[in-house]
Amino acid sequence: MDDHGLNPDGTIAREGALDRVPAEFAPVVEAARARISEAFGPDRLHSAYLYGSVPRGTAVAGVSDLDVQLALHGEPTEADRAAAREAEAALDRELPQIDGAGILLSSTGTLLSALERHDLGFFVACLCTPLLGPDLAAELPPYRPTSLVARETNGDLALLLPGWRARAAEGTDLRLLGRNVGRRLVRTGFTLVMPRWGGWTSDLDRSAAVFGGFYPERAEQMRLAVTAGRSPSPDPEVLDLLIGDLAPWLAAEYTAVHGVKAPR
Repeated sequence: MDDHGLNPDGTIAREGALDRVPAEFAPVVEAARARISEAFGPDRLHSAYLYGSVPRGTAVAGVSDLDVQLALHGEPTEADRAAAREAEAALDRELPQIDGAGILLSSTGTLLSALERHDLGFFVACLCTPLLGPDLAAELPPYRPTSLVARETNGDLALLLPGWRARAAEGTDLRLLGRNVGRRLVRTGFTLVMPRWGGWTSDLDRSAAVFGGFYPERAEQMRLAVTAGRSPSPDPEVLDLLIGDLAPWLAAEYTAVHGVKAPR
């Protein structure tokens, strides 16, 4: 993998691996494997994946969260969602190394579908690390840093703005809102310029720096988004700036450059 996150043939390299997990987080990985196996038997679970800072090797004890994607044999049911919530709570309660656990549920049919080929399919093939079961990446194509990947991964930012504004006005759970807004804006800012930069990264600081090289007038706001994405308690003024100014501009610029994500 080169310094732009690419394989020698120019395709995007898978960014995580179990051998990159920091030693302090090895018990976290084993606990996740055990909890998922217990909660979802082979009749429901096709495969499980880690993503985020833990498999990338950049997790910080007591700060980082644990991110998991499950591929189920069928569409998620209410019982599946309840089992995932229970597993999330148990992992967060029992593991001081993490600040929260999140388990995403999708069917294999959805993950491998033509509609999701350059969104969830890309996510599994390039951003997820196999934890349990057969790897769906074997059934997906190689990916390059194209405008199509940009559009399908983050071309729906405008749809999120009304919900963000409503939650900010209500003032409930601003900690989670700040993290979600900050991280999503950084990812969207990076993928806006990703085809021009010609590579891939999920690192928030590097993503913001790459974005700032193309849009220097918005670089400081994107650095604030990085801070919000990591902060345990977001600054209300910063959150207002991100939602009220950076996000609408970014959504409009994204549409102008890459178009709108295919409707789901």
